[in-house]
Amino acid sequence: MLNTMHKELNSRRDYCREEVIETIYFGGGTPSLLTKSELQQFLCQIYDQFEVAETVEITLEANPDDCNEARLHDWKSIGINRLSIGIQSFKSSDLQWMNRAHTSQEAEQCLLLAQSVGFSNITVDLMYGLPNLTEVEWRNHIQKVIDWGVPHISSYCLTVEENTLLDRRVKSGELTVASDEEESRQFEILVDTLAANGIHQYEISNFSKPGFESQHNSNYWKGALYLGIGPSAHSFQGTSRQWNIANNAQYIKLVEDEQNYYEVEELTPVDQFNELLLTGLRTIYGVSLEKLAEIQPLPSNFSIQIAEFIDSGWMEQKNQSIFLTKQGRLRADFVASELFIA
Repeated sequence: MLNTMHKELNSRRDYCREEVIETIYFGGGTPSLLTKSELQQFLCQIYDQFEVAETVEITLEANPDDCNEARLHDWKSIGINRLSIGIQSFKSSDLQWMNRAHTSQEAEQCLLLAQSVGFSNITVDLMYGLPNLTEVEWRNHIQKVIDWGVPHISSYCLTVEENTLLDRRVKSGELTVASDEEESRQFEILVDTLAANGIHQYEISNFSKPGFESQHNSNYWKGALYLGIGPSAHSFQGTSRQWNIANNAQYIKLVEDEQNYYEVEELTPVDQFNELLLTGLRTIYGVSLEKLAEIQPLPSNFSIQIAEFIDSGWMEQKNQSIFLTKQGRLRADFVASELFIA
């Protein structure tokens, strides 16, 4: 698999040739299982093939059970300067039904070790809307992260996908998911508690102390180009996107045989308009009306719709950019869909 990914990366050296690489992200699986040498080989290839910024942000997704002092020192020594730790929950029963390999104790130990080794730029994942998660437990989860001084949190609501084990357990009554009201309440608790502790919401699901915003994700939301390598990896060039085949064995065979291993979607001006609107409204950066108009002329009723959302308290406008308010962020997908060009 790694050899094939190196081959793919080599074949795609022209995809972002004119761009300075500002972020490198090892994710989408279990990169924390790779050895120091394996990670370093990818970094060396990237530095060899592309122009990389001196201030590049290099993130590694790590499972808590993979973190030990030796690995943490290895990651730091090769230039990894940001860790994304998939904690999800500090409640043991949650980790069990989610089939997570780590325990709540390992999650805490991972954070402590990472900080002792010298990692200051750390983000953790927390989930809300989990079955049987009480308000008190949720507040405790948030407070743990605050007490440890973690500068960045990504938090997502549980989604029950059809025909999954979780879906069957919910339908059988074994697990009871949170109601819409409970999910909204937990989200509001998250936003308010973090804000009171100096951790601001800069995207609907992402929160950070000043200066610790994820540059990788921020570039994505701002519509920057990106290149993804490996099975299921996505890439974006502004007017087109592509995604690799998901099956590992097929990916290896097709790349090695120099056959087509990805699909491409050309984005129309309408697609680009709607995508910029959707991603931009999720952030504190908002959406530039001038930039939207450069892509596609604004619909005749666009200003009327914006005015209605402003009157409802869901949106505000500053200069030539529109932003969602705190209440608007609870309805982000709905607001964006109402403004989409059909």
